[in-house]
Amino acid sequence: MRRGRTLGMAGLACAVLVLSAPAPAAAADGVRLGDVQQAIRSLARTDGVVGAIGEVYVDGKRVGRGTAGSRLLGGKGGRIPSESRYRIASQTKLMEATVVLQLVGEGKLSLDDKLSDLLPGAYGDAAEKITVRDLIRHTSGIPDFAESGKFDVFDFTTAYKPIDLVQAARDLPQGEPGQYRYSTTNYVLLGMIIEKVTGHDRAAEFRRRLFAPLGMKHTYLPTKISDQIKGPHGHGYTPDGKGVPRDVDRLNATSWGVEGAISTAHDVSAFYRALSQGKLVPAGLERQLPRPFPNLCGGTVSSASGGLPGISSTTFSSADGRIQFAVAATLKIDNEKAMAVGDATIKAAEAVLCPGQ
Repeated sequence: MRRGRTLGMAGLACAVLVLSAPAPAAAADGVRLGDVQQAIRSLARTDGVVGAIGEVYVDGKRVGRGTAGSRLLGGKGGRIPSESRYRIASQTKLMEATVVLQLVGEGKLSLDDKLSDLLPGAYGDAAEKITVRDLIRHTSGIPDFAESGKFDVFDFTTAYKPIDLVQAARDLPQGEPGQYRYSTTNYVLLGMIIEKVTGHDRAAEFRRRLFAPLGMKHTYLPTKISDQIKGPHGHGYTPDGKGVPRDVDRLNATSWGVEGAISTAHDVSAFYRALSQGKLVPAGLERQLPRPFPNLCGGTVSSASGGLPGISSTTFSSADGRIQFAVAATLKIDNEKAMAVGDATIKAAEAVLCPGQ
């Protein structure tokens, strides 16, 4: 089975969260919340979902959690513990953008540096017009290597180098720099730039700059051909060529690793809390992060989401960093059919974060 387009990422937005509408909800440090378990139960009833988990954090403290569905297909394996690890998919891109902007703040990179100067020969003549800013903002015109159809979800024998993914993108029709075009290839190139500038691999830089300082003890970036999630977790599935759901508990991280960090609700919430509170990106550079307008609770809550075979994950957060609601749903459908799951996830967040609206 060839891999298809993954779900895109939404970032955080600048707004102040106000959750004061009366509703039959639990109070947590002055914040009124809806029933998390009920919301997750509703999400798990969505067609294509195997299991779902979610946790709410207020000022770094867990104040609610829920789990529904099952750990394995067919109602088997019991419930997924809410604190389990899961793949955060394209949410990894926001972490990578954060690392790149830290390097800019340290003077080791410039947003105006050209791709042709940083990685000579990596992307041909077009690289002379593409800047670091373009890569971060998806305005490079570079297509997504996943659209090439060259990467098999069930291939656990081929070890790809980042340049192999870039080359697959070069074989596709190119866009014009300056125009928005969501593409994972941008972040493959940013990863290569991080490694060249620092002399360390991406996984090490993520650990040093994000995971260790933020206490994200259960988060890591897979790097091996056949990476499975460590510890208790839910299993996702994706249809093979005959339409039969196959377990994708492991993925080839040499092709998926650029957007495949593995985390927990606690850890990913810690990242968004620190990011929103201005603790990760130097002042003046925050606006370079890829972030849309807020989309929940009357514009007071925003989200970041991503999808990979067998998983859809979203983190909802307030711009002041006080509140996060991290949700993950394991799937038995391909990502092209997962839009309904994304809609159901938003409804679950509205029920929890916007009670009474």
